[in-house]
Order: sequence, then C-alpha cells, then structure tokens
Amino acid sequence: MGEKQSGPDDEFRTFIVGAWPWLLRTAYLLTGEQHAAEDLAQSAAERTCAAWSKVRRADDPHSYVRRIMVNQHARRWRRRAPEVLVEAVPDAAGSEDGYARSDQRRMLLAALAALPARQRQAVVLRHWEDLSDSQAAAAMGCSAGAVRSHAAKGIARLRETADLGELKDMTRIGGAV
Repeated sequence: MGEKQSGPDDEFRTFIVGAWPWLLRTAYLLTGEQHAAEDLAQSAAERTCAAWSKVRRADDPHSYVRRIMVNQHARRWRRRAPEVLVEAVPDAAGSEDGYARSDQRRMLLAALAALPARQRQAVVLRHWEDLSDSQAAAAMGCSAGAVRSHAAKGIARLRETADLGELKDMTRIGGAV
C-alpha cells in the first residue's frame, strides 16, 4: 500500500546515474577535452531524456545513447574548427585531473585528439569501448567496412606518432594505459 511505484522519470534517473561515468569517459575520449566532454555527455543525457520512451524499449539502451553521443559529437565537429586552447600541455596536471595519471596516457590522448573525427570515433568505439565492428558501425551510422577502414587508418596514424613508440606492440589501447 505504501509502496512507491517507479515511473519513467525514476527509470531515466537510475539509468543516467549508472551510465554517467561511462558517458563521461567516452565523451572525453571523443572530444579530448574535459569541459567539452562534460558538455557532450550532458547534451547526450538531455536527448536521451527527451527520447526516453524509445530508449527504454530498445534492446540495448547503452547502444542507443552511444549513437546519440556520437551523432552529437559529429554535429559539433562539423560546425566549428577545433580550437587550440594552449600552446603546450603543462608538465604537471592538477590533483583533480584523473585522466592525466601517466605520461603514456597524456601522450596517447594528445595523439588521439589529433586524429580526424571519424578515425577518432572508430578507434574509441572499437578499442576503448571494445565494441564489435557492427556495434561501432551502428553507433557511427556507417558500414562495418567503413569502421574497419577508419580504425585501421587511425591506429596506423597513432603508431606513426613518435611519442607513442613504447605502445607500438600493444594491441588493446584501452588497457595500455
């Protein structure tokens, strides 16, 4: 009698709270910038809320939200050229910056940020998120062959980066740092 029934708002809130760390991490990997990642994750959460009736009926709500986020990122990338906020990355990160725990991570993220948007998306989805070609293709809105091509080109460019010499033999980027 006194039991509270769970409504769509509660379901959405529970989903977003559980998915937020994943959303923010993926957004950071796509944008390469903490503030832009927070904006992208918030924007994806807003669109997810607006489409919650569709999202909650989806077979895999995370895939649906991932697609929303990749599309949002692609729209932002098309609208403006990338900004260079500083000349050089500072040697020491603040204690609140959990993403810059190692020199390898810093070098890898800088190299990842230098990739073209589609290559970065393919590398992040395939190697960081560990999605299959078909799952990444669904998130990017292209064919599995295009995902393989973008990922291969992106990985090749990362391997050519002089600062990433130590990472050349590692096959799984997400676990490398």
